[in-house]
Amino acid sequence: MFHQLRDNQPTMFAKVKILQLNCRISAVKMDTRALKNPYRDYDGSPAATYGLFDSHGKLTSEFAQRLSIKIKELLAIMEEGLKSADPRNCTSYTGWAGIALLYLHLHSVFREEAFLLRANEYVSRSLQCLTRRHDVTFLCGDSGPLAVAAVVYYRMQRVQECDECINRLLQDYQRVVKGSGELPDELLYGRMGYLYSLIFINQQLGQDKIPLQYIQQISEAVLVSGEHQSRKFRIQNQSPLMYEWYQEHYVGAAHGLAGIYYYLMQPGFVCSEENVLRLVKPSVDYVCRLKFPTGNYPACIGDERDLLVHWCHGSPGVIYMLLQAHKIFGDPHYLEYALQCGEVVWHWGLLRKGYGLCHGAAGNAYVFLALYRLTQDPKHLYRACMFADWCMNYGRHGCRTPDTPFSLFEGMAGTIYFLVDILQPAKARFPAFEV
Repeated sequence: MFHQLRDNQPTMFAKVKILQLNCRISAVKMDTRALKNPYRDYDGSPAATYGLFDSHGKLTSEFAQRLSIKIKELLAIMEEGLKSADPRNCTSYTGWAGIALLYLHLHSVFREEAFLLRANEYVSRSLQCLTRRHDVTFLCGDSGPLAVAAVVYYRMQRVQECDECINRLLQDYQRVVKGSGELPDELLYGRMGYLYSLIFINQQLGQDKIPLQYIQQISEAVLVSGEHQSRKFRIQNQSPLMYEWYQEHYVGAAHGLAGIYYYLMQPGFVCSEENVLRLVKPSVDYVCRLKFPTGNYPACIGDERDLLVHWCHGSPGVIYMLLQAHKIFGDPHYLEYALQCGEVVWHWGLLRKGYGLCHGAAGNAYVFLALYRLTQDPKHLYRACMFADWCMNYGRHGCRTPDTPFSLFEGMAGTIYFLVDILQPAKARFPAFEV
């Protein structure tokens, strides 16, 4: 039985670095944040998936065609909307690199040269307005545009330009390892965000393009930082690792513990398996103990309000940590908790905030795709298809309009990315995050 969740907290991504007050804002009932899920849940009958997918998870031609038509329609709307977008926003999160990443994904799936040319157009805009600040992450800094550009150039067989982008990307490597300028460890603005840029290069260009030692040294620096902060806050007996961002111990994928531990549990990222068992596993278990009776997770340690069901904060982001822990350690409790996250998202994941990746229905739907890949239970693919149906009715639910309505993580580009991924559910991965 799900408790009612409560709300009235602005999104954690208001703008760059003014988010620290979010965990202190008063709350009202959850129904002001989530819209009622109008879909019947999967009942196990063949009729439930009729017209959606077959017993092997292959989409029917009718549903695939409907998705393709909507993708084309939304792309046209997005292109028109981007004519008035901020010309100086280079980032993957809300800027040109994110649009380039969408077109790169479209090229991967449909193999149409026009999509690669569009990716090149948008990444070129991104490279012309790099932040040149201290932000070094894939989503919010310069490493994202450089990594996306490297892949675009690689596919266009522009080898020298590809190598130049990778070399520029690696210029920040020592600064990231050493943590100069009090660099945090989280995904949006910290070490893990830079680490993902290296992962992205290897995923797209080959696993040895960036030597593993680069990834391992960053991971080791994150472990050292986590041990230091655990001792600083005197909680090493509860959690050997701890991380802070803007005076808060965030829990979720974007700024918090779950996102960091997800990467530290990737095979080979930490040199010593003993350190994964000694440091990471008990820290993951500490996060598990923060779980609300609903199956959801707090935005911050010490926040007792069951508020947010977003990728950035709450079950839709924590689930990736849980699923990875289950794969690595084999403890069935992690899968049990992950399945509870799926229930939270099914009941409370259609958000008034809209259809985006960071805090919207499309981002939440990746939970079901992740569960489906692991369990092969058609219930999860069915639920993902229902969220896709919701997203294909874009703009008809009275949702809010994001600040950047056509961007990858807040707006329409992210929704299109998800609809493309539904076409190939076995290969789907949450963009700019999931390995």
